[in-house]
Amino acid sequence: MSKEELRRGFGLSTATYVVIASMVGTGILVSPGYMMVSLNNYTVIFGLWILGGLLALCGALCVAELAAALPRAGGEYVYLREAYGPMPAFLSGWTSFFLGFSAPLAVAGYIAALYLLTPFGLVKETGHLVQVTAAVIIVAITLPNLIGHRQSAWTQNFTTILKLGLFVALVVMAFLFGEGRLANFAQGQAIREVKLGTAATQLFYVMFAYCGWNAASYLAGEVKNPGKILPRSLLLGTGLVFVLYLALNLVFAYAVPLGDVGFANAEQVPQLAVEKLFGAKASSIFSVAVGLTFLATVSAFVITGPRIYYAMAKDGLFPSVAGRVSSKGGIPVYAMIAQSVCAIIILFAMKNFRDLYQYASVGLSVFAMLFIAAVYVLRWRKPEMARPFRVPGYPVVPAIFMVVILFMTVFAFRQWWKPSMYSLGSILAGIPVYYVWSLVRRRGKA
Repeated sequence: MSKEELRRGFGLSTATYVVIASMVGTGILVSPGYMMVSLNNYTVIFGLWILGGLLALCGALCVAELAAALPRAGGEYVYLREAYGPMPAFLSGWTSFFLGFSAPLAVAGYIAALYLLTPFGLVKETGHLVQVTAAVIIVAITLPNLIGHRQSAWTQNFTTILKLGLFVALVVMAFLFGEGRLANFAQGQAIREVKLGTAATQLFYVMFAYCGWNAASYLAGEVKNPGKILPRSLLLGTGLVFVLYLALNLVFAYAVPLGDVGFANAEQVPQLAVEKLFGAKASSIFSVAVGLTFLATVSAFVITGPRIYYAMAKDGLFPSVAGRVSSKGGIPVYAMIAQSVCAIIILFAMKNFRDLYQYASVGLSVFAMLFIAAVYVLRWRKPEMARPFRVPGYPVVPAIFMVVILFMTVFAFRQWWKPSMYSLGSILAGIPVYYVWSLVRRRGKA
């Protein structure tokens, strides 16, 4: 094997853990609070989480077909390149580097540091200590992933098991021993008073929490027997998270009255739920535990994103150094380092989580529609392509995903027009970059 090729060293467990760890991240900690404030109705909130889970499963089914047919590193970058050509693929990678991975990596590191430091009273009084701690976490998780597949797999599997164990324990303990109230479920405004546009935009928070249902596809060039393992890992990971999210939202509703949540404390709803269920001491222990388990989310972003830049570098659409892999570990080390550095820069630059969520969600949704549409395009353009897995319910399943995401995006531009326009502008800014990069590349070969 060439030293410039990735090695197929990941099995079903690691691929599945990557999906779970990528999905169970900042979204499930932050989104429920924002939805409680904006919707003020638990029935609508649960309905949106169910709809989001079904959409994630639809997306996972579509990606399973694409990943099994094109088992190469890079995820949607590869699918867009094969379906539409190099420029849309480049824009996808361009968007992924900033919005899809570096920014969420920064947020995951920040949330981990925030939960670790809060019980000790070190958040408000010490300036940038949260950012510094988050940067240390990102570096500490990146280093073992630079060594090789064994270290990457061990880090990812161990931290994901810790995270799943914590949240499953929370669900079980809440209903067995927690001091919650079933009456909370009936609180809030009537369903008829919830505006359609508000519900549509709140679905973005749900889908942000479900982001990661396609994560195993980024490892397609390093998974053993990808035709079987990739579809199984995508569907198994997404299905488990779907069930977990519904259970966690039941816990939050059982513990926290809608009237106790405002925008000021929306990001701390899980911690508030634990405090109401078990007391302040348990809340502090939970906070530290969440901080530790969020290392799994940091690890998942560190592992998956660089595979896109590796694939782009191999096509000459990213600096060539990102296409180099370590001779011993077979890992795209320079791509990993570049992403972690970018995340740390964003970490010290960002100010508002809500604006960042809205900014990232709109751009990522546009590309989600494009690469799900690639199922149709590739079936038409390349009917002879081997497809070890085919989307059940085709062509309806991809259509459901695309129609709902399009509906959400239209409302986002109406109600979140500023972050939506910034997101669109960030994508379009990649077009001149693509042509300038292509020109420089051609001159370099001349």
